[in-house]
Amino acid sequence: MELVSNKPKAIRGKESRKKKFIRSRQLYLFILPAFLVIFIFSYIPMYGVLIAFKDFVPSLGVWDSPWVGLKHFQRFFDSYYFWDLLKNTLGISVYSLIVGFPLPIILALALNEVKDGPWKKFSQTITYAPNFISTVVMVGMIIAFLNPSTGIINNALNFFGIDSISFMENPRWFKTVYVLSGVWQGTGWASVIYLAALAGVDTQLHEAAIVDGASRLQRIWHINLPTIRPTMVILLIMNVGSIMNLGYEKILLMQNPLNMQSSNVIATFVYQQGLLEAQYSYAAAVGVFNSVINAILLIAVNRVASKLGESTLF
Repeated sequence: MELVSNKPKAIRGKESRKKKFIRSRQLYLFILPAFLVIFIFSYIPMYGVLIAFKDFVPSLGVWDSPWVGLKHFQRFFDSYYFWDLLKNTLGISVYSLIVGFPLPIILALALNEVKDGPWKKFSQTITYAPNFISTVVMVGMIIAFLNPSTGIINNALNFFGIDSISFMENPRWFKTVYVLSGVWQGTGWASVIYLAALAGVDTQLHEAAIVDGASRLQRIWHINLPTIRPTMVILLIMNVGSIMNLGYEKILLMQNPLNMQSSNVIATFVYQQGLLEAQYSYAAAVGVFNSVINAILLIAVNRVASKLGESTLF
């Protein structure tokens, strides 16, 4: 005869959670350092977002500076450069997403089909290596390769009878140079996640498909792609959710007065206003606007994926 506890349900639930915690204490201890790092360096400094709603005076501090409400946001929205910054930021980000998102998937599928051996190791090394090049060195390489007179790219164009192109001085070429160089640098490293997902494919599925006469492309389409689809959806949600987060370092290094029309984005504008011109409250307001847009996009795309029955972040 089954015995039923006379303890209230809430107490039984609390005891059950306590037992689970004790049983998993080693796992909690294992993630504690990462939790502390994120809490100390990411969450505690978030109180500084208050300066976006104040006229921040360093001598007064964050709490004692006068409140001004949405003054700095209104100033940004009314500025003549608002739409240019938004257009450039979205243009580069969407361009990077369209070109850069499918390529790691294609590379991972291709590498997964290569048999283990020296050629596969060589291919992986060649594709992964650019990720470890620093941003400063990368931009130096871009400037050297695209130099109108001595660059290898323009020398190749001249060999085929095409006039030299001033890639770095022409605003129309800035987005393409930025995106393609980023794709070359990051595609191999981004494919590692998909290769890890492909490692979980049951080999018996491929064996059965081969017996049924399926070609290699058919096996990739009907076995490999469905396996990595949840990973693809999660990464797509994360990429869309950070679509406004363009790092300022590379763009700032590639920027010059001639390509400013295409290269001036929100990240570089925040750097200029906050660090160079010491307009801390104004720069913080622009940064908050940027983060809010990212949060809205993340929630919206996550909800769409949920309605479509795909994997979601939350």
